[in-house]
Amino acid sequence: MNALLAGFSLGISLILAIGSQNAFVLRQGLKKEYVFVVCLICAVSDALLIIMGVFGFSVIISTIPWIEPLARYGGALFLFIYGAMNFWLAFNSSEILNPADAKISSLSKIVATCLALTWLNPHVYLDTVMLLGSISTQYVGQKVEFALGAVTASFLFFFALGYGARILRPFFENPNSWKILDFLIGCIMWAIAFSLIKGQLLAFLAG
Repeated sequence: MNALLAGFSLGISLILAIGSQNAFVLRQGLKKEYVFVVCLICAVSDALLIIMGVFGFSVIISTIPWIEPLARYGGALFLFIYGAMNFWLAFNSSEILNPADAKISSLSKIVATCLALTWLNPHVYLDTVMLLGSISTQYVGQKVEFALGAVTASFLFFFALGYGARILRPFFENPNSWKILDFLIGCIMWAIAFSLIKGQLLAFLAG
C-alpha cells in the first residue's frame, strides 16, 4: 500500500502543473472535441513511459551501477529546484490558464498534435523514465504496486481534466487557486526529495 500511494502521489504531483499537453487536454475538454481519444492517448502514453522507467531502469543500473546514485542525487536536486520554483510561483505569479481558441476539427490532426505534445517533450522522459525509475528502486518487490499507483494517477488526472474541464474552468481562471496549487506541489516535491537522500543525510549528521 505504501508503494502504491507513493507512486500515485509522485505521479499526480508531476503532472499537476499545467503545461502544453495538459492545456491541450483542457482545451479539447472545453470544446467537447474527441475528449475520450485525447485523454486515452495521454494516459496510455504516460503509462508506457512509467513502465519503461520503473521496469527498465533496474536493467540500466545493473549494467552501469553508478547510474543509480547519480540518478538518486540528481533526482533529489531536480525535485528541490522544481519545488523551489513552485514556491516562487505561489508567492509571485499571477498567471491564469488561457487555452488557445484555435479550432482543430480533424481527428487525425488532434491525434498527431496530442502524440507530439506527449512524446516530443523532453521533460516527460525526465519525469517518468529517469525520476520515477530512480525512485522505484527503493521499492524492491513492490515495483508493480509503485507503477500501478503512478499509472492510476495519470488515468485519473487526464480523464478528470478532459471531462471536468467546464466545471474546472472558473478554478483555472483564478490566480489564487494556482498559488495554493503551486504551494502544495512544492511541499510534495521537497518531501520526496528528502525521502531520496534521508538515509545518507542522517548518516552524515550522525557522523
